[in-house]
Amino acid sequence: MKKGVSYTKGGKKLAAGSLALLLAAAFLLVLNSTSCKYYNLQKKLSPEYSEFFQKVRYIITREEEKIFLDLPDSEKDAFIEEFWKRRDPTPDTEENEFKMEYFNRIERSDEMFVSEGKPGWMTDRGRIYILFGPPTDRMTYPMGGDPYSRCREVWYYGNFPVVFVDSSCTGSYKLITYDLTSLREFNLMYMHELSLAQQSAQQTLVGETKYFNFDWSIKDKQVSDDRVEAVVQMEIPYANIWFKDDGGWLATTLEIKLELMDADEVMVWEKTESFDLRIGEDELKENKKKKYAIEIPFAVIEGIERLRKGTNKMFITLKNLTGGEEQKKVLDFNL
Repeated sequence: MKKGVSYTKGGKKLAAGSLALLLAAAFLLVLNSTSCKYYNLQKKLSPEYSEFFQKVRYIITREEEKIFLDLPDSEKDAFIEEFWKRRDPTPDTEENEFKMEYFNRIERSDEMFVSEGKPGWMTDRGRIYILFGPPTDRMTYPMGGDPYSRCREVWYYGNFPVVFVDSSCTGSYKLITYDLTSLREFNLMYMHELSLAQQSAQQTLVGETKYFNFDWSIKDKQVSDDRVEAVVQMEIPYANIWFKDDGGWLATTLEIKLELMDADEVMVWEKTESFDLRIGEDELKENKKKKYAIEIPFAVIEGIERLRKGTNKMFITLKNLTGGEEQKKVLDFNL
């Protein structure tokens, strides 16, 4: 059984306007911080993993993006294998038809759309071709060939048109998200339908999938000549946690292992802690969309000089002892 819950702490009352402004500011701060974090992680990817990440951009979910970028390199190959396995329509056969078709469409896009100064699969036409496949009909209109005097292509999937326009007629086509009528309600309807169609094409997971994922950070770091202190902060959605029945309660144990390695990937410090969760089913239902928060303070008193030499790594492994699920992540830890 997977459920979700967390706890909130009481605090001072604020006026509605002040509270709204405070929440908005906090949300923007967290959003910008998170976006910057994953942007930097993406820039650090090796060429091999960067190529994978780029080429699955049209079908990878936001949660998968975060998990992949958070993983240490030693775990990324296993993620990639599982990524394609989750999309295999016939997992009992040797071939993954979805993966084969996806890369065939990338290759075909590179062959078809060569006029835009970048790989064909990265163009608007390439994206639509990869997501929807070849159109049932493809109409091309060179400059002067229509009342709009613009180079354009109209692809039909059944009776549904997808329109690309090259305003300068230099071979660079952009997807337009409105039809060619002047009626606003028709334009909005078309934009809505096109958006729904693209979202549907991007949903490539087979069946319902939930990941044993969590957010974490290191805060309150204090560094002295002979000691390093900090706090590991975690937030785990209860919806991702397996529980077992324990005498009318829902219970499980989360095991958390921390490992600090220096720039030479030599272990400097490690720690393992377990956290027992026990909660009633009614309380779980009331708080199913929230997160369980954990804070683990730690101190390192040996190997400090080794940590001053370069970029260190803090690894965290979260294991649910009830379901056996496990997730590993890594962060830079510099003094």
